[in-house]
Amino acid sequence: MANAVDLLKSVENLKETLPELAIGDTVKVHARIVEGKNERIQIFQGVIISMEGAGINATMTVRRIASGGVGVERKFLVHSPRIDKVEVVRHAHVRRAKLYYLRNRSGKAARLRERRVY
Repeated sequence: MANAVDLLKSVENLKETLPELAIGDTVKVHARIVEGKNERIQIFQGVIISMEGAGINATMTVRRIASGGVGVERKFLVHSPRIDKVEVVRHAHVRRAKLYYLRNRSGKAARLRERRVY
């Protein structure tokens, strides 16, 4: 059993092509979805409101506003083989480690100020 745990936590399974992710970034996560025998890529675009763990156990919670103004959150394992790629759309200037307060905001109040990269 210890061999299986070591295999899962091995450095070989870490993704090397990940962009630098931070809290407040708007990202497009390309996730593989399996429906029966078919497999397709679904893009989930939203703001990273939290990141937890390190190494192979790293996760990020991405929140987006779906149709009708309903908030949808998904938690992704960053190094999962189901994640095809992650694109950073924009960086935001934030002063908190977790952006859970965005759950209570809607419309313009939920905007984040863009971080300028010099």
